[in-house]
Formats: sequence, structure tokens, C-alpha cells
Amino acid sequence: MPSAAGIVLAGGRSSRMGTPKAALEWHGSTLLRRVTGLVARGVDGPVVVVRAPGQALPDLPDAVEVVEDAREGRGPLQGLAAGLAALDGRAAVAFASSTDAPLLHPAFVRRVIGALDDEVDVVLPRAGGFPHPLAAGYRTALHARIDDLLAADRLRPAFLFELCRVRRLDEQALLEDPLLAALDPDLDSVLNLNEPADYEAARARPAPRVTVQRYGPLARDGGGQPFAALAATLGAAADAAGVALDEHVVAALNGDQISRDRELPLATGDTIAFMAADAGG
Repeated sequence: MPSAAGIVLAGGRSSRMGTPKAALEWHGSTLLRRVTGLVARGVDGPVVVVRAPGQALPDLPDAVEVVEDAREGRGPLQGLAAGLAALDGRAAVAFASSTDAPLLHPAFVRRVIGALDDEVDVVLPRAGGFPHPLAAGYRTALHARIDDLLAADRLRPAFLFELCRVRRLDEQALLEDPLLAALDPDLDSVLNLNEPADYEAARARPAPRVTVQRYGPLARDGGGQPFAALAATLGAAADAAGVALDEHVVAALNGDQISRDRELPLATGDTIAFMAADAGG
């Protein structure tokens, strides 16, 4: 698989939501923080957030880069062009997401990016009866073609797909990945929050089911057995484990990613191990 980066389109003020989606609360974090974290977990390169000119954003990790649309109100192709241009030369391909996809699973990101080979320029998922250009994989070099489309006021993603090699993945093809089939069988990864009712319904769902375990001194008094918890963030998992996520404790996500970031987003199937900082060294 070629080196892969991520793009998250922050969007602007939503007339339907009444407020920028990026800043909407999500289990103690924000939609934008969650989606950037999930995309980052599915790629091996940088993650870029594309915002409207002058748009204020909620707090993001230092590693997340922020670029601006050249013009506001020109639709997703404008933001996609900005994100791809920022990444061209540093990553061959990028997964693009909107900010209102809090049920995105890193396994979905990896499935899409993994289907981007030398024979195609775009991997376009189709689920729920619709294509999802903002849950898709793109070659970063495509920004030049998109710039030409924008100059001609051809603003729909379909115009780009007419000009390049597209691999379309329907639901059956997506779920040929056994990990994705196990962790996101309903393909909730493509669910967008377009109306206040969509947000409320998604926010009311149970948090991801994860496995938590404590090691070393944190496992005293019989507390070393793994247990299931519902947690959307590393902080929520720490709370479920009764662990103070401070300078004396570190967490290992799925055996490799070490973090103390309470807002680090979790997804169904994750395993979180808490241990004393010197033991995690």
C-alpha cells in the first residue's frame, strides 16, 4: 500500500445545525477532534484539516495540520483540492472525510486506502444506496485536475470521477475485509449528521465497546483481569478503570500506540492497557 495521509473537511456554519458541526460535543470531545483522530489511526502519514477562510476550530493535537479553502461556499471539491495540494509530495494517497462522521472506524479507513493501487486514482465506497465521496481515497496528485474543474465551475465530485480511474466498492466488497465486517458490519462509518435529529440520534447511541486491562501496580487487589467497557475516548476508558491518567500512568492502545491524551478517540474492538509510566517506558 502506498504511503497514506488523511484529510478532514471541517465545513463551515451549518444552516441546518445552526452552529459549526466541527465544534459539536461528542462524549466529552468534539466532532472534529474525534474524526481527525480516527482518520489518523487509519493512515500512516499526516492528517490535514481544511477549514473555511477564517473559520475558528476546536482544539486539535499539535500534529494535525490546518489549511484554508481558497474560497468559501464552493462545496467539497474546493476543500478536497486544498487538502490534496497540502499533502502532494508527502503522501501518495489520502483518505478524505467530512467532520460529521463520528462513527467512522479506522478499519474502514484502512479498507478504502488499501484498495488504492497503481490501477486506480480514486476508491469510492457505495453504501446505503449512495456513493460517499467524503469517505473515499484519492491520489494526492489529483488536486491539479480538481483545480481545473473549479476554474470551470464544475463543482460536483461526479465531474472528477469522469476524468479519472475509479474503483467503486459496494457494501459486499467493503465487507470482504473480515476485520471491517466484524467491527462495523452495518457500515456506520459512512453515516453523516445532516440534521439536528441525526446528531441527537447518533449521540444517543452507546459508546464503542472496548476492552480495558490494568497492569503492574494498577492491577493490585485482583484488578488485573480484562473487562469490557463503553468508552468513546481514552479518558472515558481510564474513568471506567478507575485510573487517573496523569504523568504516572500511560495507556497502550491496541498494543502499540502510547498516549495520555484523554480525548484520543476509541472505536469498537479497541484494547486499552493502563500501566505505570516506568513500566511503559
